[in-house]
Amino acid sequence: MTSMRYTAALLALGVALLPIAAGAQCHPPATSHEARLLAFYEAPIAFSMAGAPSRLAPGAVAVGGEAVPVPSPDAALQHPEFCYANTTNNTRLAPLFGRPRLALGLPASFTIEASYLPDVRVDDAEASIASLAIARVQNVPYTGGRLISALRVDGTTGSVRGAITCPRGSLQLTDPNVPCYGSEPSRDTFEPNSLGLEGAIGADLAAQRVAFYLGAGVRWLQPRFRAGFTDGFGNVDHTTVSVNLVRRVAFTGVTWHALGRVQLSAQLYAVPADVTTTRVTVQYAPR
Repeated sequence: MTSMRYTAALLALGVALLPIAAGAQCHPPATSHEARLLAFYEAPIAFSMAGAPSRLAPGAVAVGGEAVPVPSPDAALQHPEFCYANTTNNTRLAPLFGRPRLALGLPASFTIEASYLPDVRVDDAEASIASLAIARVQNVPYTGGRLISALRVDGTTGSVRGAITCPRGSLQLTDPNVPCYGSEPSRDTFEPNSLGLEGAIGADLAAQRVAFYLGAGVRWLQPRFRAGFTDGFGNVDHTTVSVNLVRRVAFTGVTWHALGRVQLSAQLYAVPADVTTTRVTVQYAPR
């Protein structure tokens, strides 16, 4: 009997010493800091138009890339108020987001666009992002010049990994009751999931070497965040944060047909509820 009690005690002690995985599900309200912060970082990753609307002949291919500066959110948004308490998130893992772009002309004035960024590491962020879009581009009758319109649907999914909840600079081994008690940075994951509907109209000027455009649309966001921090006792925090949001967007930009088939574009992209950012793209495309 004593032997059985001793064995049971050892088993209980072993179980107590095993890492404990915390997998809480958090669904903050749309107005919370957590929801607004996730929406804030959806904007730079949005698969918006690469430049002024232009038609690609069936079978024609345009290749290029884009760069989007990653802005810094308001300091208040970096302090969770619903899912976590008394912490400050390290949200700006990299100063720039970039990805390749490919477009293929289809019959009936349709164009399909795609982008894939495989596990690329930039500064403190490791990203894997895939995007797809389909657009219909048409000439608009106009006596004063040449107008082109576009109606476009796009979607983006993927993940961005890095130390967000507990970066190395926030780690401490002084007080287990204070956040980030541990010796290894967190391995957190942000999943930007969005579906967008956009419409734009562009005008060619300067002998069709420069085109200006403006547009607007709506974006459905389903960002997800999953914590990944192991504290000094071996407890693992896998708390997930999930929100579903709808955002209005507006954008304007200019495309310059620089050298031969090379196009340079600059875009101002605004999500009134969250952030305004810029996007620069370069494309090699048939004219």
